Amino acid sequence: MRIGLLTDGGYPYATGESRLWCDRLVRGLPQHEFDLFALSRSADQEQQGWVRLPDRVGRVRTAPMWTHGEDALHPGRPRGVTGRLATGLGRSYGRRDRRRFTAHATALVGAVCSGTETGPEADGADAATASRLFTDGLYGLAELARERGGLPAALRSETTVRIVESACRAPGTGRTVHSATVPDYLAFAAELERALRPLSLDWYDEDGLGEVDLCHAASGGAAALPGLLAKRFFGVPLLVTEHGVPLRAHYLAAPEAELGAPVRALLANFHGLLASEVYRQAALITPGNTHVRRWQERFGADRDKLRTVYPGMEAERFGAVGDADDGGGPGTLVWIGRIEPAKDLIALLHAFAEVRRAEPDARLRIFGAPVQGSEGETYLAHCRALAAQLFPDEAADAHAEGDNPVTFEEIGGPEVPDLAEAYAAGGVVVLSSVVEGFPISLVEAMFCGRATVSTDVGAVVEIVGGTGLVVPPRNPRALADACVALLRDHERRARLGAAARARALELFTVEQNLTAFRGIYLDLVSHAPARWAPPGGPRGAAGPPRPFATPPEAHVRGDLLPEPVPAGARAARVPSWAVGAEGVCAGARGAGDGDA
Repeated sequence: MRIGLLTDGGYPYATGESRLWCDRLVRGLPQHEFDLFALSRSADQEQQGWVRLPDRVGRVRTAPMWTHGEDALHPGRPRGVTGRLATGLGRSYGRRDRRRFTAHATALVGAVCSGTETGPEADGADAATASRLFTDGLYGLAELARERGGLPAALRSETTVRIVESACRAPGTGRTVHSATVPDYLAFAAELERALRPLSLDWYDEDGLGEVDLCHAASGGAAALPGLLAKRFFGVPLLVTEHGVPLRAHYLAAPEAELGAPVRALLANFHGLLASEVYRQAALITPGNTHVRRWQERFGADRDKLRTVYPGMEAERFGAVGDADDGGGPGTLVWIGRIEPAKDLIALLHAFAEVRRAEPDARLRIFGAPVQGSEGETYLAHCRALAAQLFPDEAADAHAEGDNPVTFEEIGGPEVPDLAEAYAAGGVVVLSSVVEGFPISLVEAMFCGRATVSTDVGAVVEIVGGTGLVVPPRNPRALADACVALLRDHERRARLGAAARARALELFTVEQNLTAFRGIYLDLVSHAPARWAPPGGPRGAAGPPRPFATPPEAHVRGDLLPEPVPAGARAARVPSWAVGAEGVCAGARGAGDGDA
């Protein structure tokens, strides 16, 4: 079958959170053909290009979500077809189209500005009204964009700004939204145009999303929006996979200088309503863990549609570490990840100060990915300064060079050439984060057979099970006590490490992930309405139904249905291999003279 893989800021670009998972999925299911429909998130992502795509990727269409121009055509991609963003609703369009736009935009913006909660704690009638207005406006704008060539110009027009102003000042809006000013109206109109940009792409035709058998959105939000339209226009079933919670990221996003509190509140309302509609229309939702599943249920996902599928990871690269002893000594703690404030290395350093008091020979090795951006560099400098203050260089005598028990190292250096060597460098792996989704480093440590000490955030408890120690976040004393307990008990450390490896091999491998999606694809398409057209004809034309969009029979001339047998004609003889235990096969019963 043909799968339309929808991504947002990930595959097939060389950078992005979903690229590894999607690449394993495409390469691991060779019986299917994949068309990629990808949204890019930055100019840097575009410049770094794509990963090498396997032959089973048929077409690639891309569109930027970060540009400000009306046209998003990017020529010159290998084997790819880019998406064009039409200008939309210029002055040449008549009053009828303008009235349609105003009506649909008013409904959508009014639902967003109402601030109605979409979770179970919301009032049912108000939530239903907001949801209806939102979907009426969303699909009305989508149909208008498809008929008239896009909406960017209209969404950036003065008409949209006035609609936003009127909705923000309407009775019943929240205090934060009601306090919006003209700069907030302008900022939200610009953000709304960017969020609705997928409506104006030229992906919605018989040669685009209308040609696929199943849309698989690799994340919620903007990536799933083309899947909603493919279902509405062509009846294509939608599968949504979320390993993180995009909606949660909108709530926790740090305030930006150019976006005030009213704009952030409006964007949160918009993404909440969009997530609820995505969950409502999806044929199946596959959260990557229970933490994500709880958020999906809160925003209206039907429990009967939810099926947890853990992300698959390559266990082979860590196999040698799992079979070996502690490479860095049992007294070494290891931390691995991106160096950023959410990882709370400050609490880890304070906890290690307590560990050193109990175990003077203990060491802490911090392995970080290359730091990117000024925020990461500032945080790394702060951590280094704190480590130098807490742990002055120690020397045996006045002539020896000092040694610090805390080291900051980059993976890929001469001492630690790859990730597996980093996990092999110690006996206990520590996770000190205050915010996590599905921490990959924790699973990798389990593949390596390492005992772990983790903070209780995100999906940590679900990943670890009973194979590691879990402590409250932002609690250096509890973190230190757990680390000391494992450093002092070699047998317990080895037992937990072996149990962790067995659990990871059972739940988190690439094979189990591929097996799950192989069955999900077949199940969804088998229950979807047949969508087939005769060669050369449009879909929906008269003809016998077929289970997939382009079955092999469609490439053969002539009618392949069995010819009707004239009345009184002699039935065909039935060969002996077709005779069952109860006589001849069902298709030949009544023939009267079949061979037995």
